[in-house]
Amino acid sequence: MDNRLQELTDKIYQEGISKGNEEAEKIVSDARAEAEKILADAKKDAEKIVSEAEKKSAEFDKNTKSELKLASRQAVDALKQELVGIINGAITTSEIKAAMGDTGFIRKAIETAVKNWAVHNDETTDMQVLIPKQDEKAISDYFASVAKGVLDKGFTIETVNGLKAGFQVAPADGSYKVSFTDEDFINFFKEFLRPKIVELLFEK
Repeated sequence: MDNRLQELTDKIYQEGISKGNEEAEKIVSDARAEAEKILADAKKDAEKIVSEAEKKSAEFDKNTKSELKLASRQAVDALKQELVGIINGAITTSEIKAAMGDTGFIRKAIETAVKNWAVHNDETTDMQVLIPKQDEKAISDYFASVAKGVLDKGFTIETVNGLKAGFQVAPADGSYKVSFTDEDFINFFKEFLRPKIVELLFEK
């Protein structure tokens, strides 16, 4: 009787241990599966985050490069316009001073303008001074000479489009160069950029 009871007790004990082990293994297996799923999901999320960040970075890089190209073109165009304006101003001033002392020239200019206007007065065009063909080269050479004289002397461009510039224009090696300090150029160039790009490039 005692032996039989012991056997039953041992059997129940062993079955309990076996079931306990099975349950423990199942718990561990389920936990591992859950952990693997969490890791897989986390990896997917991480990859998605990285992919989106790379996309945003590439887009920002592209936009920044485009904006810098545009700003460079605008800055150069503004500087060119200012140079042309200065040279035109010098040519006009020089021409007016010379012309005012030559009454024959003034008379001829007025006569030419009136004659040409009379010929074209039935057309809806803006008033223009038409230069005789034979005088074109002489006038063109004259303006080129005055422009060269202005450039050969050298000058400073204090402002461009109302922006402080401080660019020096002077002859160099048979041509002309525009020189400036880093600070002057950066301050000038910044005006053509959006605040966000300025902050990215120049703020510390």
